[in-house]
Amino acid sequence: MKRILVIDDEEQICEMLHKKLESSGYEVEEASNGKVGLQLFRENPFDLVITDIFMPEKEGLETIRELKKDFPGLKIIAITGGYSSGPDELLDVARMLGADRTFAKPFKLKEIVDSIDELFAKP
Repeated sequence: MKRILVIDDEEQICEMLHKKLESSGYEVEEASNGKVGLQLFRENPFDLVITDIFMPEKEGLETIRELKKDFPGLKIIAITGGYSSGPDELLDVARMLGADRTFAKPFKLKEIVDSIDELFAKP
């Protein structure tokens, strides 16, 4: 079973993704920020990471950069609500750092699951 780590400081987002991904056949764990997420990943690696951009302690762009440096083949999905610069600019940066897919909040759960299925179907 493929393992997915969801990193987001919004508890509702984590719960929503957890339930949907688990019902889609994935094993899911959650982390409230990049620092906790990186620690969990290093203890027991995952097949894919979904990370928010804005979080306390260690934000998503830094988390993506670190994960891609240490695990270049890791599949990553970045999500964000944006803030002053708008989500598109932040998601462009996430893609440049190695995110395979990006989504602005609010997103459709089906789109996330379809993207994960596509990423896992690629060699």
